[in-house]
Amino acid sequence: MSRHGSTFACALVVSGAALLSGVGGALAQAEPSNPPAVTALLDAGSAGLGSSAPAADAPRLASIDNFRDVAGTGAGYAAGWTHVNKGVFYRANAIVPNEADMATLAGLKLSTVYDLRTDDEVAQKQDVLPSGVTYKRIPILSGNINAMLGKIKSPDDARKMMQDMNRSFATGDVEKAKFRELLTDLATTDGGQVFHCTAGKDRTGWASAVLLSIAGVSNQTIMDDYLLTNEYAKDSIAKNTEGLKRAFGDAYVNFLPLVTVEQSFLQAGLDQVATTYGSMDKYLTEGLGLSPATIGKLKAKLVG
Repeated sequence: MSRHGSTFACALVVSGAALLSGVGGALAQAEPSNPPAVTALLDAGSAGLGSSAPAADAPRLASIDNFRDVAGTGAGYAAGWTHVNKGVFYRANAIVPNEADMATLAGLKLSTVYDLRTDDEVAQKQDVLPSGVTYKRIPILSGNINAMLGKIKSPDDARKMMQDMNRSFATGDVEKAKFRELLTDLATTDGGQVFHCTAGKDRTGWASAVLLSIAGVSNQTIMDDYLLTNEYAKDSIAKNTEGLKRAFGDAYVNFLPLVTVEQSFLQAGLDQVATTYGSMDKYLTEGLGLSPATIGKLKAKLVG
C-alpha cells in the first residue's frame, strides 16, 4: 500500500468513513444499498405509524448530508403503542455547513453538539456551529488503525474489520466509557442535541441504535434506520469511492466495505451484546454502567 493510499484509507476508517450506496455490483457479497424496507422508510415516513399531525421532519442539509432525526420521519418511529419524539436527538456527519445550512441549523435552536471524532479527525475538519450552541468532544475509537489496514487483502477482510469495530462498541473498555458519557449527557442536558462522527455511520450509528432500543423500537426498524445512511449520504459515498480508486487503483474494491454500512456490521455488535450481556438492558446497566434513573430519563425524552 502506498503512503498516499494508506493515509487516505486511514482517514476514511478513523473518521467513520465516507458512505457508499451503489457498490453491490463491485463486491460479490455486498448487500443491496436500498432494501425494500429502507425504501419504505424513505417513501412513507416511519413504518407502522399514522399520519395525524406529525411534527416537521428534520431538514435535509446539502453540506451535512447524513444529518437526520434519531426519531425518523413522519410521526416518528413506532415504539410499542406510541412513537419516538422528534426534535430531541439528531445524528449527523461532520458539521461544516454552507451558509444556507447554517441558517437552517440556527433555526433548530439546538443546545448541544457532541463530537465523537478523534483528534486527527477534528484537525482535518473542525465543526462550525451556530452561535450559542455548546460543543463537547467525546472521542470514541481505540486500536491501531494502520495495523488493521495492513491486514486488508480482500473485501471480506474489510468487512471483518467493520464487524470487529461494532463488537468493540459492546465490549471495549474505552468505547464503553465514552458511550456511557455520551448517553449520560444526552439524558441530563436540556434542548435539542446532536451527536456525530465524521461520516455519521459507525460510532453515530451505534449510539442511535442504542437510543432506539431504549425507546422500544423494533429490531427491524433499528436495522432499517442504520442502513438509511447509504441513501442519505450517497453523494459523499460517490465522492469517496472516486478517492479510493485514485488511491488504490483496481484494489479499491478491497476497501469499499470500510466506507459504507452493511447489515452485518451493526448485527455483529448487537450479537456481541446478546452473547456478553444477554440483553440490551444488561448492556446498558452492566456494560455501560448506566443507572436506572439515567435510562429512565432517556426513555422519557424519547417516548415520554
